[in-house]
Amino acid sequence: MNHWTPHDIPDQSGRTALITGANSGIGLQTARVLAARGARVILAGRGQTKLDQAADAVRAAAPGARADTLVLDLADLSSVREAATRIAETETIDLLFNNAGVMNLPERQTTHDGFEMTFGTNHLGHFAFDAQLWPALRRSTAPRVITVSAIAARWPMGKLDDLMSEKNYRAMGAYAKSKRANIVYTLELARRTATGRLEALVIHPGSAMTGLQQHGTGRLSRLITPLAARLMMGSPDGAAWPSLYAATSAHVHSGQFIGPAGRDQTSGTPKPAKLPKGADDPDEGRRLWTVSEDLTGVPFDPGM
Repeated sequence: MNHWTPHDIPDQSGRTALITGANSGIGLQTARVLAARGARVILAGRGQTKLDQAADAVRAAAPGARADTLVLDLADLSSVREAATRIAETETIDLLFNNAGVMNLPERQTTHDGFEMTFGTNHLGHFAFDAQLWPALRRSTAPRVITVSAIAARWPMGKLDDLMSEKNYRAMGAYAKSKRANIVYTLELARRTATGRLEALVIHPGSAMTGLQQHGTGRLSRLITPLAARLMMGSPDGAAWPSLYAATSAHVHSGQFIGPAGRDQTSGTPKPAKLPKGADDPDEGRRLWTVSEDLTGVPFDPGM
């Protein structure tokens, strides 16, 4: 499909989508579009007030839409456990979007559980959430997990060593590391569910001003970011296309990496993208899976 747009999304009535980081940016736009196609959406995020505002925005864009909220702080494993348990006990999740993330923190910070904040939120929080949410995905007849990575996953500084950035903290290095982990995790999930009905895909949204850029590393960065956004970055609307395509297209398959087809893969129609070198190495996938289980204390057997 060379000219796919969200207008090509089939009816999603009867399906439920859970989206982390859904109170703004790509997550909110993903929710809006899916709700307009008939899906029930569960918007997950840290603050109830912002979630309520986001749910209202979804209902305004799609009158009659079912938009529920879920408080989830990926930087706190107790919050992750509580949120996942609430959903896993009774819900059926057809589409799970691992969308939330943090970026470009100027100083090394740690999560509630002592993990470096960027890696702990972007990868470990989602890993633990997915593992404990899994019964809700098992109830679906055709579940998909879509994880949002980034072009930064290709950067040399994104190697999966010194995961907690204890030896050397660089803001964008920590981000690149977490985004590579998103890809490695998703490909390993695809391998571990290859004989089942679940499909696991990973996407990168290109370049868009989504809210992640608010954490500048200095005064100059904060001053030029709005201008850079206007000149070089697309909107969250277009940046949500790869996620929506991966979630709803009949022309994708488990284990694919999807991104924009435009110049430098910053925007445009979604299509299969080139993986970072070595990201599909099964040994790296197994190592990351084991380390993630050990760090979070959450075993994850994703058999379907």
